[in-house]
Parts: sequence; structure tokens; C-alpha cells
Amino acid sequence: MVESPHRSGGREECYRLAFERSPLPKWLYDVETLRFVEVNAAAIAHYGYSREEFLAMTVEEIRPPDDVPSFRREVEKVVATPEHAGRYRHRKKDGTVIDVQVHGYTFKLEGRLTRLVLAMDVTEQVRAVEALRASEEQVRLLLDSTGEGIYGVDLDGRVTFANRACLRVLGYPDQRAILGRNAHDVFHHSRADGTPYPREQCRLLNAGLRHEGTLVDDEVLWRADGTSFPVEYASYPVRRGDQRVGAVVSFVDATSRRRAEEVLRKTEEQLRQAQKMEAIGRLTGGVAHDFNNILSVILSYSVLLMEEAPAESQLQDDLAEIKYAAERAARLTQQLLAFSRRQILSPSVNDLNGVVSGMEDMLRRLLGEDVDLVVSLAPNGARVLVDRGQIEQVIMNLAVNGRDAMPGGGKLTIEIQRAEVDDSYAVAGLVPGPYFVIAVTDNGVGMDAATQARIFEPFFTTKEPGKGTGLGLSTALGIVQQSGGHITAYSEPGEGTTFKVYLPPAPGAAVADAADAPRRASLCGTETILLVEDDERLRHLARTILARHGYQVLEARDGGDALTIGEQYAGNIALLLTDVVVPKLTGVELARRLSAPRPEMAVLYTSGYADDAVLRHGVLESGAAFVQKPFTPEALLRKVREVIEAKL
Repeated sequence: MVESPHRSGGREECYRLAFERSPLPKWLYDVETLRFVEVNAAAIAHYGYSREEFLAMTVEEIRPPDDVPSFRREVEKVVATPEHAGRYRHRKKDGTVIDVQVHGYTFKLEGRLTRLVLAMDVTEQVRAVEALRASEEQVRLLLDSTGEGIYGVDLDGRVTFANRACLRVLGYPDQRAILGRNAHDVFHHSRADGTPYPREQCRLLNAGLRHEGTLVDDEVLWRADGTSFPVEYASYPVRRGDQRVGAVVSFVDATSRRRAEEVLRKTEEQLRQAQKMEAIGRLTGGVAHDFNNILSVILSYSVLLMEEAPAESQLQDDLAEIKYAAERAARLTQQLLAFSRRQILSPSVNDLNGVVSGMEDMLRRLLGEDVDLVVSLAPNGARVLVDRGQIEQVIMNLAVNGRDAMPGGGKLTIEIQRAEVDDSYAVAGLVPGPYFVIAVTDNGVGMDAATQARIFEPFFTTKEPGKGTGLGLSTALGIVQQSGGHITAYSEPGEGTTFKVYLPPAPGAAVADAADAPRRASLCGTETILLVEDDERLRHLARTILARHGYQVLEARDGGDALTIGEQYAGNIALLLTDVVVPKLTGVELARRLSAPRPEMAVLYTSGYADDAVLRHGVLESGAAFVQKPFTPEALLRKVREVIEAKL
């Protein structure tokens, strides 16, 4: 490259290095003759001409013939300006036409008017912009991604030059604002974590001054307005002969990359948690399906035997113990299903004020005399679509946790509030909008951050062995999430804990009145029921219960048998009683096919958990009738009667 004698040696070396090592094609040409004076290696490699071929050509010859007239018209105007930028078409040696973004700078070199040109091949960017022209933001990001800040320092760390991108990104109007100033004091005076450190320890400043080769690293730069941002930088030592004279640093803003990495990290963490919960849920669902069938048999036969045993006999007590143990097992199964969100819910519109008020006496007994319970209700009601029994379990679990956090007594507050969740206060899993909040606050021992991070994990507990299963909070979270809400926890050691249950408001509908007692209908009937159940013992049990109460029962072990019976049976079938998951044909599909020729037939599903088949076929959303496994004879008979009469 031809040198300018009036430039200082250090600056001259920096400019030479910037010219020769630039990844972008650069060249000098004589403004009067338009002949190339010098080209860099990137131009030779990109355009395919040798250095000798370049120096024998004019700048017109790298343009497509159609573009030469327009170039001649504007060349005098362009070269007369100190700086000029524009997009043009160039032609490589092999004839390929490319789009280039050109930056030109005119100056005198050895008495002749000379122009320095930097050419950036933007062919692919132009194509992408044309394909994505509807998105101005994508175009902006694409063009901005080509910007790279570059500055130089001497051995004392003073800034010797800075390019336009550097000045623009750092917020300085021109080079005069930073030339001669120490780079460490100007824009990299702190570590990546923001803490200050002495100039002599500045990693970025010393990178190119103390290392022989290129050093690539991450750091923080500070803008003129005092704000900072992360950068990826590369530092190159600058030499004059064998003597090191300074360094050149290039950098790009890494803010977007850091954000993307953080989003990716959170996404991977959420994916791992979701996969873990899915695996546990599948295991739980598979076990629960068979376990609930077994429990149905144990519960129902214990009830049937209790009805036949003498009232005051020891057998009654023994059977009661069997029934109690089966009920405990059933509750544990429901907890497992709840935290894995595979539990069948029966949602209805409830006022949370009424739910909490209805539990108040029971909660006071549960908490004990040394805990002061304070209840604050929403002034205008709080209507939500929930399974009342399950939300009561959530409130009870949170209240018990609060009680256990106050071993010496204390105050527990349950408050119903209305809240608006927006983007500035994002709660995980919730879309912005209005919510009702059940806030349960204790003034107990509180939790540290490590404990808070794990409280919703299944089987995690801080209680002594035998004092808790570790399923209370995971169960509560599963129930609430299955109801379209979420739970958050706020706590500090020694400062107590607040759990907040977010539930979306219910659409306009009548509120379920908890005071209405269930209608005492007869449990007997004479109708014909088609019973579909693949578990032989449970099918025999259900047939026995129904037959003892006057019903005519047709049995089928799978969907295929049920279809055959439905087609061949000439009489009226009042009810199809089927498990949602049966061999050969799902219960939902079976009901659809049998109901077509028998529109008067009612349908009652049984299920122990909400597996993929239930969700996929929309049973939960459709409001179809369910009887939850494990069931007792009375629960089954009452639901059968209710569904049949509703169809009449």
C-alpha cells in the first residue's frame, strides 16, 4: 500500500494493518484516471483478479456494462465528496454480478486525488431483504449485523483511531472526543460483572499489548452516557518491524447473543422439567389406572360386606379399617395424579369467597388454638371455574404448610384478591390478563432461596421422616395448573411465607351453591345398562352392584364386544357405562358409534386418570358425565341414576 508521509508511524501502521487484514475488499484508485492504485488480499480473493490484473484495470471494468453509463455520470459528483456510501453492482472475473455496499473516502495521496473504497458483498443480504421486505425489523437487524466497531491504542493505552461503527455504538460524535485518551478510562474501565479494576489489570486493554497473537474474549464496554453492554472482541498486536507499537481491537455488541443464550438456557431448563414431569406422569398414570381398579374393588366390597354384617359386630370394625385404608390409598393416588396433572376434574363456577368461608371452621380446628386465622374476602366476589373439592384441597395444603412453619404458633392470613397480570409482572405459565388470587401468608420460619427453588418438586420435603410425603405442594400446583392457573411463593428466612394461587375469572354462569344439598334420589332402577370394562374383577363388581339394585346389565370386556351387543340387542339400552380407556375402541368412540342408532341412550364414563386418550378426544372439555375411580357403590349408583334421569 502507498504510504502517506505526513502520518505518524503508529497510526500509519494501524491503517496499513486495517487495510491489509480487513476481511472486506478494499482498494485505492486514482480519481483522474480511474485506475486501481492498490488492492488488498480480500479484494483479490473475492473478485478473482490477480493483483497485476487489478492494477492494469480501471474501476469501470469491474462493473456490468449496463451500469457503466450511470457510473460515469455520477463519478465526478461522488469523488468530489470526502465520503460517500451507496449500493452498486460489481462483476467478478468469472462474470458473476454481485451487489455491494460501497463506502468511499477521497483524499490526496502524493499530490494526486485518490479515493479509498471499502466494498461489502451484500448479495445474500439483498436477496434476503427482498424476500423479507414485509418485515422492516428483520431488514434492520440484517443490515445492522454487518457493523463492527474498531479502534486502536498505542503502548500507553491511548486511543489512536476509531471507526464510525465504534463511535456510533459508543455514542461519541467524532474521533476528537476520544483520540489521545486512555481507552481504559474512556470505555472499558470495569470487569464483565461491572466491578471496577485498576488500569494495569484491564484485560481488554492489555490483550493486544501483552500477547503475541490474536486474543478473542468477552468483555463489557461503557458508552458515553454511562451505560454498559457486553461485547465479543478480538485484539491484534500492532508492530513496526520487531517492535510492538500498539494494538487494534474489533468488537461487536453481544447483548442479543447473551439474551438468546439466557432464553435457550431457560427453555432447556423448562424442557428438562417438563420431560421429567411427563415421565413421572406416565409412570403415575399407568400405575394409577390399575391401582384405582383394585381400590374400587376393595372399597366397594368392603361397603357391601358392611351392609350385610351385624351392626355391633367386630366384623364391622374390621371392615371399616379396610375401607379406611383403601380410602387413604385412594387419596395418595389422587395426589400422585394431581401433581402430574392427570386427574379428572369436575369444574363448576364457584365463588372463592364462599369456598373459603365454607372451610373456615374446619381450618380453625385444623390449625389449632395457637394459630390465629384471619380471612379477608374479595369485596365483589371472586367467581372462578374450578373443581371445588380440589381447590379446597389446595387451600388446606397451603394452610397446613403455614401451620407447620409456625411451630410456636403465629398468624395465618387467607386473602382473596383481584390482580392484573401484565408483561411487566409476568408469572410463569400465565398469559397477561385479570386473575383472582388466593394469598395464604404465615409469619413463620420462612425459606431460603435454595429451598424455594425445590418446594414444588414431587417428594421434596423439609419435614422429618414420617411427617410428610413431599406431595402437598406439588399436588396443589398440579391442581391449579390443570385449572388454568399457577402458584407462586415469596419467602425469606425468618420473615414468613406467602403463597399466591392465581386463577382466571370464570365466564358468565351461575355460581354453584354449596348450601344446596344433593337431591336424595332412589339408588334403584330397572333400566338396561351396557357395562364396558376390561378389568374382570371390576366388571364383576359393577355388575353385582347394579344388579342388586334392580338394573339389567349387559357386559362387554372391550369396545368390539360392546359394538356387537349394541347391534344385536333388540331392547332399549338406557345407559352406556364405559371406561374411557378400553381395548380395541376408546370409550369416546364407542359412545359415538352406539349413540347414532340409539339417541335416547345416556353415557357415563369411568376413569381413574386423565390420560392422553381422554384429553385427545375432548372428554374433559365437553362436560361429559364421569364417575371417578375408585368409586363406592353409592357413588356409582347415584351417578348412574343422575345420568339416566337427566336423559329422560
